Amino acid sequence: MGKADWSVFIKRIPIKASVEQVYRVWATQEGLEQWFLRTATFVTPDKNPRDRTAYVQKGDTYTWYWHGYPDTVFEKREVIAANGKDQIQFTFSGGCPVKVTVLPVGDVTICELTQVNIPADDNPNTNLYVGCGEGWTFYLANLKSILEGGIDLRNKDNTITKVIN
Repeated sequence: MGKADWSVFIKRIPIKASVEQVYRVWATQEGLEQWFLRTATFVTPDKNPRDRTAYVQKGDTYTWYWHGYPDTVFEKREVIAANGKDQIQFTFSGGCPVKVTVLPVGDVTICELTQVNIPADDNPNTNLYVGCGEGWTFYLANLKSILEGGIDLRNKDNTITKVIN
């Protein structure tokens, strides 16, 4: 058996929703705030705010804030690619590229997330492979929960800390 590759992971989840529904919640401010973020803002390359319901586009920059964390915890990065139908790519923690692909399989839609170029790190407090992997697993489960039944699994109480969220 070969050596494990700690620089990449893929997370996949089946969702009983259309490709368009799954893509919309990834590619709009309004959608991301339903299942993932407290606040998501996108700015176009010509420095105009993107409308809450408009699909993001390549070259947009974003600022993301999460429930359960103060405003000092955020990501400010860039959309690398977005085709308006089934794939979006963006830079994330540590500058790692993340690609989300949405594809129909039978009567469900698979949402596949791939994070690459994860730097090697033996410190469990800063290890992006572990931290991002845990986070994406939770948020993909919440995405499924929201789209299939409307139950939001996120902790929105800032006084409750050190929980999966």
